[in-house]
Amino acid sequence: MSDNIAMRILLSSDAVVRTALLLAALAATPALSQPVDGDFLAARDAFRAGDSARLERVAPRLKGYLLEPYVSYWQIRLKLDDADPERVRAFLTRYDGMPLADRLRSEWMKSLGKREQWSLFAAEYPRRAGDDTELDCYALQWRRAREGDAVLDEAMPYWASGQDQPESCQALFTAMLGTGRLTPQDIWTRFRLAHEAGNYRLAVRLLAELPAVDRPALRDLERIDRNPAQTLATTDFRLSSRAGRELALYALDRASRGDAGAAREGWLKRRDRLGEADRRYGNLLVAYNAARQLLPLANEWFLDAEGAPQNAEQRAWRTRAALRAGVWADVARAVDAMPEAQAQEAPWRYWKARALAAAGQDDDATRLFGGLATEQHFYGLLAAEAIGAAIMPVSEPLELDASRLNAFGAKAAVQRVLKLTSFDLRPEALREWLYVVREQADETLLLAAEFARRNGLYDRSINTAERTQRRHDFALRYQAPYRKEIGDAAREAGLDEAWVFGLARQESRFVADIVSSAGAIGIMQLMPPTAKWVAKKAGRPEFRPTDLDLPSVNAQFGTFYLRYVLDRLDGLPVLATAAYNAGPRRAQNWRGTAPLEGAIYAETIPFNETRDYVKRVLANAMFYQAELGLPYVALKQRLGMVTPDGRNSTAGLPAADRASDTP
Repeated sequence: MSDNIAMRILLSSDAVVRTALLLAALAATPALSQPVDGDFLAARDAFRAGDSARLERVAPRLKGYLLEPYVSYWQIRLKLDDADPERVRAFLTRYDGMPLADRLRSEWMKSLGKREQWSLFAAEYPRRAGDDTELDCYALQWRRAREGDAVLDEAMPYWASGQDQPESCQALFTAMLGTGRLTPQDIWTRFRLAHEAGNYRLAVRLLAELPAVDRPALRDLERIDRNPAQTLATTDFRLSSRAGRELALYALDRASRGDAGAAREGWLKRRDRLGEADRRYGNLLVAYNAARQLLPLANEWFLDAEGAPQNAEQRAWRTRAALRAGVWADVARAVDAMPEAQAQEAPWRYWKARALAAAGQDDDATRLFGGLATEQHFYGLLAAEAIGAAIMPVSEPLELDASRLNAFGAKAAVQRVLKLTSFDLRPEALREWLYVVREQADETLLLAAEFARRNGLYDRSINTAERTQRRHDFALRYQAPYRKEIGDAAREAGLDEAWVFGLARQESRFVADIVSSAGAIGIMQLMPPTAKWVAKKAGRPEFRPTDLDLPSVNAQFGTFYLRYVLDRLDGLPVLATAAYNAGPRRAQNWRGTAPLEGAIYAETIPFNETRDYVKRVLANAMFYQAELGLPYVALKQRLGMVTPDGRNSTAGLPAADRASDTP
């Protein structure tokens, strides 16, 4: 489960315990108001129902209440397009520095921009918080009204994207087309960006902006979309025209996403009829998709694409194809071809060092390994092992007394976090907490992390402890709530406790009653069908899905499933970790045709989410073994050597697919 995945809280016995702790914390600090909490919940329900009249009746009873700002926000939000500007400004002034103020300002400016209320918009735009493409495009509309069409040139970066842009940008694009600032070349360029991003609907829409003489027939596009492989193999594209060439490349991209090997066969029959630039671009499309499909020849096919401009993802997969093929010289060349900013990212520094070591350039390799070894992540750990450096995280815990914690807890913003959490308003509580800890010094962050830990807000505690720059407390970063429940379950399943904690930390940050947007539940994020499968296998006929809220049950079921998967994937944690996130069949299919380092297997996982997940879980395990005082196991040993596909069967396993993207 990704860190920013949408989640909600379910009521459970554990939630009741946490709520009691939170309310006790609230009671221990000075009360800000006395109104009944039920009035606030009634106001919330009225807002959710869009019942402005009911909200207006309840609001007066909540004057002076801790969460009164939310009630005021809801009142304005329900009538935003007709809101009195002075009332909005009064709210923004009164609650300046709160997430609600920034949120309302952004929403109000979008309403103003849509209605072209430029004088009001201009007054608030400089005060906006963060980047917002929709607002930026409204700002360009406002400036165009004052300065003329020359401003439209500044909208070109928003055009140069394969993703859909907000409606406020579309108005600029229409004006750019009308004034001739967007040429057919610009449209074809964005067409390529769109289909490279898999945004086929946008790609097709863009073609409608071409002059009629340059526009391909809609029936030709529909034929490609219905069956790209067949169309690529059988259609005689008019390669003498720009439209014909672009349609051929569009069909190639779509066909190679399904089967790059088969698409290449059709491509070879026609590529010599294209110019060099288009030929190299087509070769790149095939090689990139082949790399993501882990085809053994992808590295060779990338050689045919040399000279074609590549985006960051294509450059990354060019390097991964070389890793998968075991051609270290190509790994080095691929990293050297990256822009400096990308080449300095941790993965590519590590693999460049490995390539240098393979070439006998030990001094240069050691220099790169040494720089990485000071960094606390997957590649830093691997680099430290490569040069024999000790992996001992050094903590500098903050000395705290009750008075400092009480003073922190008495802050109105912190009180709002606790209250919102007790009301199951998790997104609101998270936003409030982020404002509490943003731009704070390390000491304040550690204080906040400890306060959150003591109040059962484990996710906020861990995430806050991870923000420190110089002074770190690894006991907070890698805390172990539910030590007995998780430890007992790990031992019963015969699993490494550090690995299980590393997985639970990544899955849920130990929020016991959390539910992902996909429906995975609890500290080990079990899908209900998987839990039912475990219950049947484990002989637990009394199991009910609501039991997954209990850390003890969740840990038992999660470790049972993890053990079962591990046994069927050659006992390799790297494979089992991938399987836990993306499903055992996918983890099995990602194996190579020859023995493969576990680190290379992890690096070449086609799903972005799962690739990051596996690295984080196994790095977590390294820190947990230190924090829990467990025997040292090297990361390289945890990764192991992944043998070719097919040694063991995953038949009978539930899919348990939770990865969010596709190869």
